[in-house]
Amino acid sequence: MTVPSQKPPLTLCPTGVSGLDEILCGGLPANRIYLLQGDPGVGKTTLGLQFLLEGLRRGEKGLYITLSETREELEQVADSHDWDLTGLDVFELSAMQNQLEGKVDSTFYHPSEVELNRTTDVLLDRVAQTDPMRVVFDSLSEMRMLAETPLRYRRQMLQLKQFFAGRKATACFLDDRSSGSRDLQIESIAHGVISLTRNSPEYGVARRQILIQKIRGRKFREGHHDLILKKGGMEVFPRLVAADYRGPTGTESFTCGVAGLDALLGGGLDRGTSSMFMGPPGTGKSTLAVKFAHAAALRGEKSLIFVFDESLHTLIGRAAQLGMDLAPHLQSGCMRIEQVDPAEISPGEMAARIRQGVLENDVRLVGIDSINGYMNAMPEEHFLNLQLHELLAFLNQQGVLTIMVLAQQGVLGTMQSSVDLTYLSDTVLLFRYFETGGSVRQALSVIKKRSGNHERTIREIKVSDGEIQIGPPLSNLQGVLNGTPSILPSPIPSFGPIT
Repeated sequence: MTVPSQKPPLTLCPTGVSGLDEILCGGLPANRIYLLQGDPGVGKTTLGLQFLLEGLRRGEKGLYITLSETREELEQVADSHDWDLTGLDVFELSAMQNQLEGKVDSTFYHPSEVELNRTTDVLLDRVAQTDPMRVVFDSLSEMRMLAETPLRYRRQMLQLKQFFAGRKATACFLDDRSSGSRDLQIESIAHGVISLTRNSPEYGVARRQILIQKIRGRKFREGHHDLILKKGGMEVFPRLVAADYRGPTGTESFTCGVAGLDALLGGGLDRGTSSMFMGPPGTGKSTLAVKFAHAAALRGEKSLIFVFDESLHTLIGRAAQLGMDLAPHLQSGCMRIEQVDPAEISPGEMAARIRQGVLENDVRLVGIDSINGYMNAMPEEHFLNLQLHELLAFLNQQGVLTIMVLAQQGVLGTMQSSVDLTYLSDTVLLFRYFETGGSVRQALSVIKKRSGNHERTIREIKVSDGEIQIGPPLSNLQGVLNGTPSILPSPIPSFGPIT
């Protein structure tokens, strides 16, 4: 009986880039060549250096071949990230030119072909001398110009591919797309293709993304993934896929400690659901969201709140006036409030922060104040609603309570919203102003609650005197939701005729 031979396990080369190895399901398959392409300024050099430095950390020799930058420029990039290039072999164009000067010219071949062959021979000699396990070639634009014709260029790239495969080296070729279009010649030859893109919005920092176009015979996470360049290198935020994080199911009430509100909600909000607090500014939406987080902290549960429209100092001070001292919980880590600069964050980065808080820090409540700020921070993101849907699905599967604050336009009368996300919410609380007895008051009602029963009444909410108070149902008023109520001669009976 013939026993089938077992294939050796696939060896992977981790890139050393946070988040990228997760997208690649462990790293790049070793002993292959890869194309890393993108316009200037997207982070190709940074990624190439991180790839080589990760190899040095693992005891693997690295070689950086630079035809477009000098060693001094590379060292400046490294210094900006506090990297030490000691131990990394850098071979630059000036050293290559010195080796080419003594060559005898030939009149039999085309001058460009002679120069291309000489350049390639010098590069291969240096690789043979160094014997690296990881190589970064920067960049292909110079090789493309030397080749002049697509046929000559493809032959040279095939020669390089066979050479590196024979030496058991993993090589990354950087391409700045100077030709103005995708290089299908090298894309068809390379074992994998990674594309970096950079989009500059009308206001705020540039948005960078990474896309794995192909890795032959290897599973990876498809789609565009946000990334940032910061001190210390590149950080990639894998696109959140809720189906990858199946968590416990079942509902449990999440109370806030205000008896009237918990009764209005039919016992409180439910874990594993998303809630929308919507209404005009100043009606108590943010205060009520903080109240739920404070109640969770008193029970020893962790919460994470993103604040777009209010300073952290103002929020803490306002909470203290209502008897909620947040400082001890912030110091203990039970509460974490992040003030977000709308012009400095991408949806992928924010989703990554939330995912980390839930999976690594056991966060049980997530608040976004407000959804208006979240949407305005990323106005050029075309699929923001889909990303938010995926984020809420992930949180629901993890049994996390999500509270979103939505500020509507207007103060009295008909309200309008710049975005309509109520269909994503399991529970919707509607806040309104109304006038009665010569004063302006606030009303609260529960419009829907998918996970259970709730009161259909409209109650007055009062945020003052160091506490949050919920009054009895406004049974003798009609038109509260319009902001112009009228007094009824007698309450309308439940399920009775409306006249």
